[in-house]
Amino acid sequence: MLRTRTSGAATMVALLLSTTAVLANDIVIVGGRVIDPETGLDAIRNVAIEGDKIMAISEFPLAGDVVIDATGHVVSPGFIDLHSHGQNIGDYRMQVIQGVTTALELESGIVPVGDWYEEQATKKLPMNYGASAGWTHSRIATFSDTDPLATAAFFTDAQGRTDWKQDIASAEQSERIMSLLEQGLKDGALGIGINAGYAPGFGHKEYYALAELANKYNVPTYTHVRYASNTEPQSSFEAIQELISLAAITGAHMHLCHINSTSLSDIEATMALVEKAQAQGINVTTEAYPYGAASTVVGAAMFSGPNWRDRMDSTANNFQLGADRMTEDELADYQANKPGTFIVWHFLDEADPAALSLLDVSVTNPATAIASDSVLWSYFDENGNILLYDGDEWPLPDNVFSHPRSTGAYTKVLRSYVRERGILSLSEAIRKMSLLPAQTLEDSVPQMRTKGRIQVGMDADIVVFDPATVADLATFENANQPTVGVQTVIVNGGFSVRDGELVLNAPNGRAIRNVVAD
Repeated sequence: MLRTRTSGAATMVALLLSTTAVLANDIVIVGGRVIDPETGLDAIRNVAIEGDKIMAISEFPLAGDVVIDATGHVVSPGFIDLHSHGQNIGDYRMQVIQGVTTALELESGIVPVGDWYEEQATKKLPMNYGASAGWTHSRIATFSDTDPLATAAFFTDAQGRTDWKQDIASAEQSERIMSLLEQGLKDGALGIGINAGYAPGFGHKEYYALAELANKYNVPTYTHVRYASNTEPQSSFEAIQELISLAAITGAHMHLCHINSTSLSDIEATMALVEKAQAQGINVTTEAYPYGAASTVVGAAMFSGPNWRDRMDSTANNFQLGADRMTEDELADYQANKPGTFIVWHFLDEADPAALSLLDVSVTNPATAIASDSVLWSYFDENGNILLYDGDEWPLPDNVFSHPRSTGAYTKVLRSYVRERGILSLSEAIRKMSLLPAQTLEDSVPQMRTKGRIQVGMDADIVVFDPATVADLATFENANQPTVGVQTVIVNGGFSVRDGELVLNAPNGRAIRNVVAD
């Protein structure tokens, strides 16, 4: 049986293909286990691609110029990452080889948005890309009285200042912050990125104004909430409660970033908050990544103030720089002199069954999308300074390092949660990595209505992987180890991964933008 949509063209395709292969397509994927999380299809099928669309899905033979033998493999919608900070070519490559076909910078975002989209369009990117309008960038520019730059360095270089992190904005400052963000929305930003964990001293009225602005333009906010603490006051629970209350009052769609690391060990209470809000029709969504460690700058505001170590159950040993854990002296030195340095911060020990079960609460919840929170790749220069790698060498140079989620988040779910521990079904894991993130955005971003699905007429963003061997190899000590077990990645009908190998300079990625820009 051929599954089609209800259009006349699709019906004609179904009639033509009902018995034999009579149409030649650009690409045909043969004999794979096709899983579509929206219709519930989970069966051996052949998939035809013409141009950038799925042309047919059939039990019967299909002809094509290029034939991919997917016997023994799963054919899935491409994975959609709602939380991807790495936006250089090397970052995209390490994502696409694990099946990510769309990577979006939503939590932090950037401004100027128009400049960023123009720059990305000049690159040969292997996957779809997009960003929100960045509130932290807007705050930094406002408090420093400068023009914002759409770069990661603009954020990291500002970590030595405390005014944009802790001060209430004046009326004039608030006006400029909102103006920068509104221009970003007009330039196509996918919402407003509110990285409040890095600027927790901002006012409640400012947060309310952000939600109101998002609602005006019918786009989400993407919030890293202002507190990370197991204890009150200023707890993770309180911060998530604040987000939910604003969504209820303003009607804005408010997306809660990485509920796992935001909640620390209080995840059962915070997850219950989100579930109750959703049950009452409040437009709150969330995501999680499958690791018990975060990656952030060492000078982040959360690692300051009285009793932060007690509130976060942390010592210097929780901090990792490259392959090594930090000492107290090293932590003090970097916080004082190099606060923009990216580190890995361990908040749950996955080797401890009790801690792992807390991580599982977030990752396995049906309402939680999988997002990587991938970060940029870094390296030490000859003077011991840490620099961000923005080159195009492939494989990545041996000396670069990052968090393992930058290349293994999705395949870790397939390996650990599906194959090894069996606490997610394969179809549910695929739903959480493709359809659910597409649905999170599709009300405000029509492009996403044709992604995250394997159906006739949908975008040909497809990943083919071996469920018996797909695995993440990246570790905290050596994250520079690409995924294995992914055979093919197709983005907008073009190969970005073929026969398990990255296709260099595949120009398949397209901009994802909101409808305001139309």
